[in-house]
Parts: sequence; C-alpha cells; structure tokens
Amino acid sequence: MTVRGHRVHRDTYLDSLLIMSTTVAMDSRPGVSWAGAVMAGPRGLEELAAAGFSAEALDGLDANDLVLAVTADDDEVLEAALDAGRQAAFAESRPAAATAEAPPADLREAVRLSSGSSVAIVSVPGEYAALEAHHALTAGLHVLLFSDNVPVDEEVELKERGLRLGRLVMGPGAGTAVLAGTGLGFANALTASSDRRGVGVVAAAGTGAQEVSTLLDRWGVPVTQVIGVGGRDLTERVGGRMAGAAVRALDADPATGVVLLVSKPPAPDVAAAVLAECRSTPVVAVYLGLDDGGPPGDVRRAPTLEAGARVAATLAGVSVPGPGSDLRERVAAAVADLPQERLAVRGLFSGGTLCYEAQYLLERVLGPVWSNEPLRAERTLPAPGGAPVLLDLGAEEYTRGRPHPMIDPSNRLQLLRETAADATVAVVLLDVVLGHGSAEDPAGALAPVCAEIRDRGGPRVIAYLLGTEADPQRYSAQRARLEDAGCLVPESNARAACAAAAIALRRPELVEAET
Repeated sequence: MTVRGHRVHRDTYLDSLLIMSTTVAMDSRPGVSWAGAVMAGPRGLEELAAAGFSAEALDGLDANDLVLAVTADDDEVLEAALDAGRQAAFAESRPAAATAEAPPADLREAVRLSSGSSVAIVSVPGEYAALEAHHALTAGLHVLLFSDNVPVDEEVELKERGLRLGRLVMGPGAGTAVLAGTGLGFANALTASSDRRGVGVVAAAGTGAQEVSTLLDRWGVPVTQVIGVGGRDLTERVGGRMAGAAVRALDADPATGVVLLVSKPPAPDVAAAVLAECRSTPVVAVYLGLDDGGPPGDVRRAPTLEAGARVAATLAGVSVPGPGSDLRERVAAAVADLPQERLAVRGLFSGGTLCYEAQYLLERVLGPVWSNEPLRAERTLPAPGGAPVLLDLGAEEYTRGRPHPMIDPSNRLQLLRETAADATVAVVLLDVVLGHGSAEDPAGALAPVCAEIRDRGGPRVIAYLLGTEADPQRYSAQRARLEDAGCLVPESNARAACAAAAIALRRPELVEAET
C-alpha cells in the first residue's frame, strides 16, 4: 500500500534548478516511489494529475504557487520526505546570520546590490522568460536564458534587441557557457593556459559545447570563451542572430586564435552567413552528422565533436594524442567471452547532443539506429526487434516531473538494470557528465550497478566520461571508479560509439576508425 500527500506554499516561486534539487531531496528518501516539486501552472498540474494526485485538492492554485508532492510507503516516510523538500527549497532563502541581508526580491534590486554584475541567468517558466530577459537587457546585462518553451517569435525579438544594445542573449534553452573563465549553468572547470592564443567556442548544442571544450582543455589547449546560443539559433527563422554576434566578438578577441562552431545540421544559408562574420580568425565548423556540402571558403569542417576539437587544437598549435593504443586491446578482451546471442546495442544518455552524435557514428557501421530523439523522423520508437536503440533521457518525456539525469541518476539506474537483463544486449553505452550543476558523484552512483552487471555476466558497459580534472567531481577519481566497476572508459564520446559498434560486431579494429 502507498500513500500520497502534498504541501502547498502560496506565492512562492522556485527557479528550475532549485525545483530539480528539491525534487531530488524528496525522491532520494528511502521508501519514496515518486516525488515532485512543481509550480502549479497548467503543466505542473498535469504532472501532478499524471502521478495520481487529485485535481480537486489542487483547485484554486496558480503558477505562483509551489507544490511539494510525494508518493511513499507510509505516512512517516511521506512526512519526512516533505520535510526534506521544504528544507531543500528554502535553505538558500535563510540568512546565514542574523545580520545577513535578505535576498533581492527582483532583478532590479539584484543589480543594485551587485553593481559589478554583467550577466543575468534567467531560469523561470517559459511563459515568463522573455519578460525577465527584457528586464535584464534593460539593466544593461548579457542574458543566459536557461528557460525553454519560449516561443520562437519572442526569441527573435529578444535577440534583435540584444544586438541593438550590444548584449548577448544566449538561449533559450542554453544550459552552459563559460565567459571570461566563469562557468554558467552546467559548466566545466577549464584551466588550460599557455602563451599561445586559444580556441573560442560558439555552440547551438549544450553538451556538444562541453564535449569540445573539455577535450581541448585535457589536451592543454586554452579555451577563451564558450558561448551557448540556444538550439534554434542557426535555424532559418532565428537566422543565426546570436551565433553571428558571438563569432564577431571572438574574431575581434586578441586571445582567440581559432573559432569552433558546434551545431546540429543548420540552415545552410544561415550557417554561411554566420561563418562569414569571421574575417581574420581560422574557423572550424562541426555540423553533427552532416556529410554532404561544405561551408564557404577555407573554413574547416568536421562531422563529429572529437574531429572538430582535433582540427581546432592543431590550428592552435597543439599536438593532440591519438585515440589510445590500449582501447583496441580492451575491446578485444571485452568480447572474448561475450555470448554469441548478445548482439544488440543500447544507449542511455543524459546529454542530447552526445546521443545525437552516437547515433550518427553507429549508423555508419550498424545501419539504422532508433531513438526517442532520432536523426530522422522515421526512426522514432518503437524500434524493430534487435535494432540499435539510443535513448536521450534528458528529453521531456523522461524529465517531466523528475530532475534531469545529470542531476539525479536514479531513473537511468533503473533503466540500466532493465536493459542489462535483456539477454540479447551486447553493450550498453552511457555518458557521464561532470562539472558544476551535475551530480556530486555520478560514477559513485553508477559503479555498483555496473559491477553487478559485470559479475552476473551481463552486457559490456561503455561509460564515456565528459569532464576535466579541475571539475568538482575530479575526472581521474570518477574514471577510476568506473573502470574498477568493469566499464570501458574511452577518451571521447565519438570513440565510445565506435567501441560500442566494435563490441556488437566483434571487430575491435573499429575503435581506431576515423571519426
């Protein structure tokens, strides 16, 4: 038997990051089967109804009201979880000392209290995001628009105004940026430095930006800026407004010697116009999975994130190491005793761009790959029996009412156990994203499950680790935990996808294929 309960906090707004951490605080309690912190707008009420909460009990609430809701084994567990949610939701609002100032009530007051600020992070429901972003522009700030569900017409209006004011509007749905060494959103700690000029990254793909910037950092290439522009910026409708501004800024930056543009396939005319904004600095364009056609002039193009980062590093004057001679040997050992009936590839990704890139690489070797976020619309789920399937667990259907898997791995752990129980699966492909905003110890959560799969003779597990040694989780420590649990840990997401194909086909040489 289970019990459900909720608490309402009227006129209490939490941004999306605090909503997620509050949900984690409740959901991680023993005996809790479902938990959610939601704002009581239409979407939030739909989530609560889908979880079994009575619409009548929530009648009269609106988008300014916070609801903490839990399904648990008994009343004691329920109350403890709701108490944990309240503690998490309101901990930041409590003054650290009796003399501490209360937090600012609005953006205007925040600017007054922090007169040296230059960037505002906007993380509110989509229907209010454009207004708050306009307020930030009025205050003379650049904007990182973390919110999604912002209408495209409002995005265009914001970016046009930003251009008139000489301000960046990064987003909507921009999850990462690194400006002048300061990470915003889901950001990695980039510490590589040298006397040479570095690489500036402009990205319409969040984990794509993290992938290229962390690879460059691990290779010793300075990354001067990471400017996320939102996934729609290079579409025909938005017209590359902010990507063009970002490229112009990097072209004029004396510390930037190479510009690296990352995007899923863009509108060709828009991409050409954006690249033309770079007049004197070498440019590398990564249009994920796009093989035909090419950018104008002498722009270098690469189809994968690793390939693009390698070209950019070379242009910056850094010699990049190869993919690692021991990976082929590790793959050969992994397939030596793999039962012949295990042939299928499964992927459980937290990063949408990483899932997209892996699909492209697997399709080159294995044929059609199926996904909830497929390369081609006709490859959406359900998949035919035995076909490769890669899931983007950061997509809306998996995060509705739950934190993003980068923050809370519990949903992915359950799916990993279920996937490993399938006797036809040869290999499970995972990404593990480190950095600010991500889980404190993602490898620590995954390792026991991966070790259990290994000990039971299950499929091989490949875990690509995205991060740097300076990240809060520490790259080397996370890698050691995964390898101790029996995981293969390649050096890039592209190399991980190649390793998955190599295991499925029992062809270790595929890990050395050009990406």
